Amino acid sequence: MRKPIVVLILLIVSGNLIIGQERGNTRISLVLEPVISWMKSDYVLPDKRFGATSKGVLPGYNFGIKIDHFFSENYAFATGLTVNTAGGKIFYPLTDGFIPGVNYTYRLKHIEIPLGLRLRSDDFHRINIYGRFGLSPQFNIKASDRDGNTIRDEVKFFDLSYHLGAGVEYSLGGRNALMIGLIFNNGFVDITKNRDFEDKAIMNRFTLEFGFIF
Repeated sequence: MRKPIVVLILLIVSGNLIIGQERGNTRISLVLEPVISWMKSDYVLPDKRFGATSKGVLPGYNFGIKIDHFFSENYAFATGLTVNTAGGKIFYPLTDGFIPGVNYTYRLKHIEIPLGLRLRSDDFHRINIYGRFGLSPQFNIKASDRDGNTIRDEVKFFDLSYHLGAGVEYSLGGRNALMIGLIFNNGFVDITKNRDFEDKAIMNRFTLEFGFIF
């Protein structure tokens, strides 16, 4: 089920890329980005004195292409196709503290297709400032625990977050430029299928955006 959907995603993005190139209003960026991610759960015990807690961040990375379709000089519809590794650690209490709880570690890999707007300032001595915001739907292609065991049946195929980011571009001449920025992703749908706890677990990410624009 997952493979046909992934193939369809690739075809759609490739088609948009070809159309944009023909129109001459598209910029493509190659990106390689370090990621810090963590997970949060809303689970609480019946007495509401103890709840699930995030047990730290996991490092990861994001790579692929990002595509900007400019519909005016400073505004663009932003999309792309990237592969990211992220995840998090969650501790679930079993009682009021007298019995140890359970730790879950999720190491996840997704195909992400960001959808949003990119706002870009005019150039100033080869530098301009940009901002971006929108949605980040992504599709799970791999899931494992801290020991490397597969846990795909414990993770939902689809995840959705919103993203906000800003950064700077430095022109190298012509259409070429380097960019660096910071993007925050806030998840708002349950990413897990934990059978032991009725909860909503979301994933958040900070991404340091590095890219080459051509």
